[in-house]
Amino acid sequence: MITHLSSTRDRILDAAASVMREQGIARATTKQIAAAAGCSEALLYKHFRAKVDLFVAVLQERTPGELAAFLVGLRDAAGKRSVEENLVQVAQRALAFYRESFLMAVSIFFEREAFEAYRAALLERGAGPQMVNRWLADYLRAEQELGRVRADAAPDAAASLLFGACMQHAFLGQFVEQPEAVGHARSLVRMLLPGLVAEGDG
Repeated sequence: MITHLSSTRDRILDAAASVMREQGIARATTKQIAAAAGCSEALLYKHFRAKVDLFVAVLQERTPGELAAFLVGLRDAAGKRSVEENLVQVAQRALAFYRESFLMAVSIFFEREAFEAYRAALLERGAGPQMVNRWLADYLRAEQELGRVRADAAPDAAASLLFGACMQHAFLGQFVEQPEAVGHARSLVRMLLPGLVAEGDG
């Protein structure tokens, strides 16, 4: 259902999100997206130079939790709130993001040529799934500098563990019912926290 009608770009993004959820990114076409948005493909390409740009924009702007936007600013939150609360916010957003985007993105892996093209395009744009790990690890390193994360902690490994658990939650949710996201986010963080902060510093 298209809900953002403030601009042509918004209509295109809403349409892209809808078509990509139904068809998967590999099968969704710009022709289908333009038709759903009520515009021409030529107009679509005035706003997005390629389908991969649409995909990146949908992930950033039309998935719940605004994970990317939150993570980009997270390093500046170092020293504010507790490390635990900051990580719970990350986990809640990641659980929502992966649940929403899992089926949308998974289809690309079934078409090798398309996958290689998307991977190259994402790298060219400085985008891709690796960025969430990088942003979270940068935040944890900032907390290390402030002494709120242990000096012997491994920020990159911690980021991988947290996002890996959130992604598995989305994967398993396609087969069986999973714990509700809010409580599960806190449980994941509390399991991770002892390796990150000294007792009483969380």
